[in-house]
Amino acid sequence: MTAVTRPVRHKKPFPWKEALRILVLTLISLLMIFPIFWMISGSLKAPHEVMNKDVFWPAKPYWENYAIAWKSAPFGQYFKNSILMATTVVICQVLTGSLAGYAFAKLPFKLSKPIFFLFLCSMMIPSEATIVSNFLTLAALRLTNTFFSVIVVSLVSMFSVFLFRQFYKTIDNALLEAAYIDGAGYSRTMTSIIFPMAQPSIVTIILFNFLSFWNEYIIAMTLLTDPKGPKTLPVGLMNLMKAQNAAAQYGQMYAGLVLVMLPTLILYICVQKKLTQGMTLGGLKG
Repeated sequence: MTAVTRPVRHKKPFPWKEALRILVLTLISLLMIFPIFWMISGSLKAPHEVMNKDVFWPAKPYWENYAIAWKSAPFGQYFKNSILMATTVVICQVLTGSLAGYAFAKLPFKLSKPIFFLFLCSMMIPSEATIVSNFLTLAALRLTNTFFSVIVVSLVSMFSVFLFRQFYKTIDNALLEAAYIDGAGYSRTMTSIIFPMAQPSIVTIILFNFLSFWNEYIIAMTLLTDPKGPKTLPVGLMNLMKAQNAAAQYGQMYAGLVLVMLPTLILYICVQKKLTQGMTLGGLKG
């Protein structure tokens, strides 16, 4: 009678590298989340609790901070202004970026590569470096203190052109040639074939540029100088902070920050996967 041998079970070693990676990422996440938590906590504190170091979280939320901040600065009107300008700018950037990206990717012309290289070099120039020249030009044309002045300086986004070009590089030319054989022109090909296929890029550009323009401050502050003229949310928030700083009402300043931050934060949480997937399109093909 032969003895039955049991298989030897080897214990898996503890994944120290994976545990260390999780620990580091957790600490980084907490460091990034803590300022947001502190801001929300401060917006819910009563005036006598804001500067009290012993009060980490208010026992009773002081919602009056939001009501006062909303009334002190007409955030309702600022929301409408920001949404209107951000939506207009994003639509223009999608149209210009898609057309320019298609030309650079599928319609090779003389000096197309040097011109595209110059476009890429323009990405290294911050918008603050050109704001003075833009202001002088628009002031000479008497276009400052209008929505058009803020929109016209943001009509073209090189990021949009680059991302569209990289995506169009992945489209097989045989598909476009088949459309041309069937009698489709450039406009029909763009609307019926290219745009439906470019939905990941379009969604990414819309979200990325909307979030960026929502927080735009320098351009709006420079071009919208009339106190009675239109204002965007960042400019209105800065005016509220200046007014409340003199009165030392930090709870209302925190409430204003939360009102400005909350829409973009919720939007980013909802679409972060699509945004990340679309951003990877930039490295598909050169």
